[in-house]
Amino acid sequence: MTKEELTKRLGNGTLILDGATGSNLMKAGMPKGICTEQWVAEHPDAIIQLQKAYAEAGSDIVYAPTFMANPISLGTHGLAAETERLNHTLVGLSRKAVGNQVLVAGDLTTTGKLMEPLGPMKYEDLYESYKKQISCLAEAGVDLLVAETMLASNETLVILDAAQAVCDLPVFCTLTMEADGSLFFGGNIFDAVEELEAMGAFAVGCNCSTGPDQLESVIAGIRNRISIPVIAKPNAGMPSISPETGEAVYSMAPEDFSKSMLKLRAAGASILGGCCGTTPEFIRELKKALI
Repeated sequence: MTKEELTKRLGNGTLILDGATGSNLMKAGMPKGICTEQWVAEHPDAIIQLQKAYAEAGSDIVYAPTFMANPISLGTHGLAAETERLNHTLVGLSRKAVGNQVLVAGDLTTTGKLMEPLGPMKYEDLYESYKKQISCLAEAGVDLLVAETMLASNETLVILDAAQAVCDLPVFCTLTMEADGSLFFGGNIFDAVEELEAMGAFAVGCNCSTGPDQLESVIAGIRNRISIPVIAKPNAGMPSISPETGEAVYSMAPEDFSKSMLKLRAAGASILGGCCGTTPEFIRELKKALI
């Protein structure tokens, strides 16, 4: 998909993303501590059923489950050589789930390690890793790319560099942050989105982070700093930790989530979805609220 085609779709109204993937896969039986991408490839029905439900609920875009399918991250599981196979397989599962009526985004994320000079990751290594994954995603037929849950602007800029080297696909960029906009690896989201716009991102914003009820001023601040579309893909509220299981529990109801998301749209976000703790029911309520 070209940037012009995606701009035309956005011009027809708000674009709705999908909701959480990881937390719903765990509900479907995925254990902790394994390679999510490999598990999904071995249990295709879990993602197909989930993404079909998102499409039926009203998602315009679903994220292929390629989150950490880059050679560096796969290498921690001894699977770097499986980069091409996994990306092609996982994009194929998403396409099988939603057909051609819903857009499929190739999903990328941080390696979780600081770049030089603050950490061990070299630009060249990150660039080659992301370029490999993006080449695989483009070959597999994704409609666009998404760099999500990024911890700093510098690694996100590497993804943009790598994308521009191998394809012309639109790129969404979302960072995760504190409620005041501070990024976990330094800096703030307001300066970061300006950098990302200058480097060619199609749309920018935040995902994960907090619940939508805490993001209104952040979204308004982002909107004031850039001219491209703003993305909001927050969690289902702030989690509490279950004393029995030690797992995060998100208590925000779908109806409350959708009401708060309307405020984010009013603050300037035009691409909306859900992150941790959200389900197809959250997307259904969001779709209803936007009509």
